[in-house]
Amino acid sequence: MEVQITQIKNESAAAIIDLVLPIQQIEFKVAITLSDQPDLLDIDNVYYKNGGAFWGATSEGKLLGTIAMIKFSNNAVALRKMFVKKEFRGKELGLAQRLLENLIIHCKNNGIDHLYLGTVPVLQAALRFYERNGFQKMEKVDLPTQFPLMGGDSVFYQLSLK
Repeated sequence: MEVQITQIKNESAAAIIDLVLPIQQIEFKVAITLSDQPDLLDIDNVYYKNGGAFWGATSEGKLLGTIAMIKFSNNAVALRKMFVKKEFRGKELGLAQRLLENLIIHCKNNGIDHLYLGTVPVLQAALRFYERNGFQKMEKVDLPTQFPLMGGDSVFYQLSLK
C-alpha cells in the first residue's frame, strides 16, 4: 500500500473530523466533542497562521492518519492531533512513526528545537510510542507559559531536537 504524507488544510476538515472523533469517542471513550475542538473547523488559522502545520497520511484518497503542530514561540511547537486509524497502526506500516518523523524533519528545517505535547492517560500505546521516540515526561507546571493547553490533557511530554 502506497501512503503519501502531505500538508492538509481546511478543505480536509470533514475527513479529519471523521478520523479523529471516532478514535477519541468510540475507541478510547474520551469525553470530548467537536465543540471542544474548534481547531478542527479552522485548521488554516489555528495551525498555519503562526508557522505551524497539519499533515495527513493518505492512501487511495482516504485519510489514514494525522499529525499537527501549533507554533507558540520562535523555537517551540505543541504537537497535536496525532491519530492513526486502528487498522493502520503498528510497526508493519509504521504510519505513526512516519508522521512523527515528517513533523520532526519539518521542525529541524525550520529552526524549531522543542516539541511539547499534552495527552490523556488512557492512551497507553501513544504514551509508549512517545517515550520510545525520546519524549521525556514532564509536569504541567514546567510547561512553557505560552503552551496552548487543551482542557482534558493531564500527561505532558517534551522532546528536545537540539
